[in-house]
Amino acid sequence: MTENPASFDIVDIALRLGAAVVVGMLIGLNRDLADKPIGMRTLGLVSLGAAMVPISTIHFQGLADSPESLARVIQGVIQGIMAGIGFIGAGVILRDSESQTVKGLTTAATVWVTAALGIACGLAAWQIVGLSLVLAVFLLIGVAWIEDAFEKARKAK
Repeated sequence: MTENPASFDIVDIALRLGAAVVVGMLIGLNRDLADKPIGMRTLGLVSLGAAMVPISTIHFQGLADSPESLARVIQGVIQGIMAGIGFIGAGVILRDSESQTVKGLTTAATVWVTAALGIACGLAAWQIVGLSLVLAVFLLIGVAWIEDAFEKARKAK
């Protein structure tokens, strides 16, 4: 980042926050279509919140003028978001000890990835956002088709 982060205008902030909401909603759409407990609104909010924190940090008056301090604080912010978001993800994981099955892991992973995408939007890492979103959608949709095909083939034996 070569410019003073505090000099970002409201349009730039709106772009970052709006992109975070759209990214979260796109991933949430898959979860809604799969009738999972977390969908577009929840993941849109997760991504928005994850984007707001680094943007707010970057714009904090005392930090904007100290790149070394800002870098350390941003590291801590990212660690805190990524660790804390695990609690939301953990809420959708269900374990059935009798049948030895676990459900909700993919949904929990989408919460974690959505938070990471929100952070990337907040930091305006657009290439990372674009590539990561494509890969996440591929994993959620494309790989689901592959898994379904394998499952059908396995049951047909």
